[in-house]
Amino acid sequence: QVQLVESGGGLVQAGGSLRLSCAASGRTFSRYDMGWFRQAPGKEREFVAAIRADGGTIYNVDVVKGRFTISRDNAANTVYLQMDTLKPEDTAVYYCAGKVKTISGHKSQSAYTYWGRGTQVTVSS
Repeated sequence: QVQLVESGGGLVQAGGSLRLSCAASGRTFSRYDMGWFRQAPGKEREFVAAIRADGGTIYNVDVVKGRFTISRDNAANTVYLQMDTLKPEDTAVYYCAGKVKTISGHKSQSAYTYWGRGTQVTVSS
């Protein structure tokens, strides 16, 4: 069982930056692919970025547009999402998710077994 806890959300002005963290429990973190999803009010949850167990990264280019960077620190059991040049449309609850690396579909919510409770990001104009 893996438990995920997000942190780092908050209120920021447009153009600003935030770094989200997701701390994972357990000793097998390095075996998991990790992802970030977000859900804005009245919208469906959408994929933002993922990082494989081997460190390879996948982005939703329509969302990220070169502004976000996902990374992981296996020694610290933590995955990060660095978000720069934030826009009001980035306002959402951001969720961290984990899946066994043998399951395909990094962009699909259904591929992920473990989810955090989310952290609110609000970008003011």
